[in-house]
Amino acid sequence: MKIPETLLQKYNVPTPRYTSYPPANYFHEEFTAEKNNAALIESNQSHPQNISFYLHIPFCGKLCHYCGCNTHISRDQVLIKDYVETLKKEILLYKNLLDPNRKISQIHWGGGTPNYLPIEEVEGIMAMFFKHFEFSQKPEIAMECHPAHLTFDYVDRLIESGINRMSLGVQDFESNVMQAVNRDESIIPINELVQYIKSKGDISINLDFVYGLPFQTPESFNKTIHKAVSANPDRLAIFSYAHVPWLKKAQQKLEKYDLPNAEQKIALFDTAFHVLTEAGYVPIGLDHFAKPKDELSIALNAKALHRNFQGYCTRETTGQVYALGVSGISQLDNAYLQNTKDLRIYKKAIEAGELPVEKVYFVNDEEKIVREVINELMCNNYLSFPRIATKYKITIDELKAILTFEEETIKQFEVEGLLIYKEDTVEITDEGQFFMRNIAASFDPKMKDNQKNFSKAL
Repeated sequence: MKIPETLLQKYNVPTPRYTSYPPANYFHEEFTAEKNNAALIESNQSHPQNISFYLHIPFCGKLCHYCGCNTHISRDQVLIKDYVETLKKEILLYKNLLDPNRKISQIHWGGGTPNYLPIEEVEGIMAMFFKHFEFSQKPEIAMECHPAHLTFDYVDRLIESGINRMSLGVQDFESNVMQAVNRDESIIPINELVQYIKSKGDISINLDFVYGLPFQTPESFNKTIHKAVSANPDRLAIFSYAHVPWLKKAQQKLEKYDLPNAEQKIALFDTAFHVLTEAGYVPIGLDHFAKPKDELSIALNAKALHRNFQGYCTRETTGQVYALGVSGISQLDNAYLQNTKDLRIYKKAIEAGELPVEKVYFVNDEEKIVREVINELMCNNYLSFPRIATKYKITIDELKAILTFEEETIKQFEVEGLLIYKEDTVEITDEGQFFMRNIAASFDPKMKDNQKNFSKAL
C-alpha cells in the first residue's frame, strides 16, 4: 500500500513503543527493598496467576552496531560462569517469594546472546527451574538465538533441556548489510537450520529481521524476505531499527552510512508486508507475522492477544513477568522492577540475599486502565469502551475522562483512513497499523504534556 507522504511527515515523531505502560523512561529510583518485596508478594494474589520468567544473558562475542540492548562484550569464560552461578541464586530468591502453587507458563531467554553461553550452563539453569517450580501443561520456553553460534549439537541439547521455541536473529541475508552493522552470519544455512530444528519435533521457529539498516533497499529486502519465506518458519518478526545514538554510542558508527529515512523505511516494511501476506502469514500487531493456525493468529482473531517486553503472547502463556539477570524488568500487575545493569552491583546484591533492583515504577489504578487500553490497541487493533469500563467497574464517561479522550483527534485518524470509530469501539485499519504507536499515544494522558525522549514512530 502507498502511504501518503503527508502522513509520514505528520506522524514520524518521537513516540513510545509501549512495550510497557508507563514506558521504561518513567521508571525512577525512589524505592525501598521492603516496598519492592511487598509488591512481589502482592503479585501472588494478582492476575494473571501464571508465572513468566525472563532471563537476561548480556554476553556477546562482538557488538552489533545497531544494537539497543544491554550487552557485555566478553570472551572471559570465568566471568560468564560466575554470572550463571549468580543467576541461579537469583532463581532461588524468587522461589522464596512466589507462591509455590503458581505455575510457570513461559520462560524467555533474551540478551545479549543467550546461546553464547556454553550449553552446559543453559542445561544447568533449566534444571534449576524444573527442580524448584511447577509448570503449566504447555509452557512456552523460548530462546533468542544468534545463528552464528548455533551448531546441530547445540540445537539438540537446547531441545533436550526444554527449549521449545527458537527465535533466530537473522536480521538480513545480504552480506554487505551484515558487514556494515558488524554482525556475523549464520554458520549453517538458515533453510537447513530451520529444517533440522523442525525435524526434532514440535519446536516453533521464529525468524527475526531488522529494517532501516545501511544498504537496505526494497529490492534487497524483497529478496531477503522471500528467502525467509522459503525457510518456512512459524513466525517472523520485522523490527524497525530505532536509531538512538545518544543512548547507544555504537550506533554512531552507522551515521557514516546513508540510513533509510522514514519514507524509505516504510517502503522496506511494505515490501516485507506484501511478501509475507501473499505467502499466507497473518500480520500480528506492530511487527510480527504468523501462520494462520499459529496460536498468535488464533488469539488475534479472538481479540485475546497480549504483549510484554518479550513480545506477543496469548492468554494461555502470558503471566506476570519476573526478570532475572542484569537490566531485566519484572512486569507485575502493580509494579515494574528493573534490575541494575552493572555486573558487579548485580552480584553483590544477590550474594547479600537481596534483589538487584535499580529502578521501579508502582502502577496506580488509573494507569492500569490506560495500560489495558493501549494493550488492546497495540495487540488486537481494537478497543471496546464498554468492555474496558465493565472490567474496571466504571462508566464509559469515566473511562474517557481517565484517558483524557479527545474525540476530535480520533475522528482525524478516521478521516485519514487509519481507524474506524464508532460510538463504543475503535478499530485500526490495515493502513493504520503503520501508525499504531501514534494512535495508542492519543489515548495516553501522559503524552498530553510529554517531556520524555522516545525514538521516532516510523
